[in-house]
Amino acid sequence: MLEVFSSMLSEKYELNLEQLQAFFSLENSSESMIDLMRKFCLQSTSKDIQKKGMEFLFLHGYFADLQVLINKNKESGHYSNLQWAEVYQIMLDLNGNRAIAIKIVPKLNAMKTSDPELICLIEIAKAVGYYYLNQVEKVGYILATYQQLFAAIEDRILVSYFRVRIQQLSLTYFLNRNELIIARKFAYQLLNEVSNPLIEADVHVKLGLSYTFDSHEQGMHHFSKALQISKRHHFHKAINLIEQRNIPFLAAHNNRVENITTEDKSEQAHIEIAKGNNKRAIEILTELPLDTPFQIYYLGKAKQDKQLLIKSYLHFIERKRDYFFCRLPLYALRQLDI
Repeated sequence: MLEVFSSMLSEKYELNLEQLQAFFSLENSSESMIDLMRKFCLQSTSKDIQKKGMEFLFLHGYFADLQVLINKNKESGHYSNLQWAEVYQIMLDLNGNRAIAIKIVPKLNAMKTSDPELICLIEIAKAVGYYYLNQVEKVGYILATYQQLFAAIEDRILVSYFRVRIQQLSLTYFLNRNELIIARKFAYQLLNEVSNPLIEADVHVKLGLSYTFDSHEQGMHHFSKALQISKRHHFHKAINLIEQRNIPFLAAHNNRVENITTEDKSEQAHIEIAKGNNKRAIEILTELPLDTPFQIYYLGKAKQDKQLLIKSYLHFIERKRDYFFCRLPLYALRQLDI
């Protein structure tokens, strides 16, 4: 099909991304359509598709292909394509290295354009940067104003892609704000509307975490779903996160650690606490830098130390702006007062 369509384009048909997707959707499966779209985005000589194809590749997790298309846009000589390529390079770099957010956000703020599609893209990239910098209030502002940005964009398929990004940000934002009904609403919207396994796995992980204080079974159900998807598609980083951190965390939190093991030192300590081996947990934790609120919480719980638990609580609130997981040390403090 790709060869036939390429010959059609040689006859000077000019189709946009939405028309491309509709054409390729004639295939029997969404997987076929996605693969055809991926290949065409990489091969197309259309400057418009070269730009917007980067969003398709990013959204569907084709990061190696995205780097190829970014490089092609950088070499295009068209200023708009160069700007788009710069933003996607930033997003790709952020995806693998959160620490660079402090340098990236000022660069995004300095970018100037009158293109409403690029303006929206920059704002979404900034929101991700702000989230990594724990500037949650700025993420909230973008989530409150994105409809104005969408209204100025004529390309509806691009809006649909951007909407998925907003839903992902909203899920994370409202989970951190401890507004679980809203967070889960966005999670199920994503699961119903998106056929990207990378996003599906991530959503199930966040849904699993959202049940930390409500239901061990529900939480483990979503972790199991995420693990199944990740193994089917060979998402090795996600598999490691789920097996070594998410599942051990929830199991230890609910004191259900039989047959649960992990190579993650923090969660090893958490498991020892669940078993009642506080001394061993303290030994493990003293080998760590204690630079996360979770580690401080585990040490405070093992030592039954109110000051450490308060320190963990303040770390969650003041540094992370995390009103969901701050409940961990808060509940531990209440247990000490009983």
